[in-house]
Amino acid sequence: VQLQASGGGLVQAGGSLRLSCAASGRTFSRFAMGWFRQAPGKEREFVAAISGRDSNTDYADSAKGRFTISRDNANNTVDLQMNSLKPEDTAVYYCASRVLAAPKRSETAYDYWGQGTLVTVSS
Repeated sequence: VQLQASGGGLVQAGGSLRLSCAASGRTFSRFAMGWFRQAPGKEREFVAAISGRDSNTDYADSAKGRFTISRDNANNTVDLQMNSLKPEDTAVYYCASRVLAAPKRSETAYDYWGQGTLVTVSS
């Protein structure tokens, strides 16, 4: 499985961005997908995840109410719509895939990672 994240950029506080992750592989629909982020000088942290098959979602507290994760199994993509962005959302955002359907918050549960896309939110 190969993952390609895109959509990062510079946005003012209060603005929106939509990240997208394109995945290769015919079994994409079975896999849980996750978004993580790593801010400068900090450890990588969970943002959101979506299950395979039934698209159940899970969000970090920092993302609830502002971010929405979704997937398009026909096109092998998973998106992260980010609204009401804050300067503390500035980070490199990574998409990840695991070979099981259940979404997880731990990065160690994920088997494949994309290269990351930088999101910068200015105040």
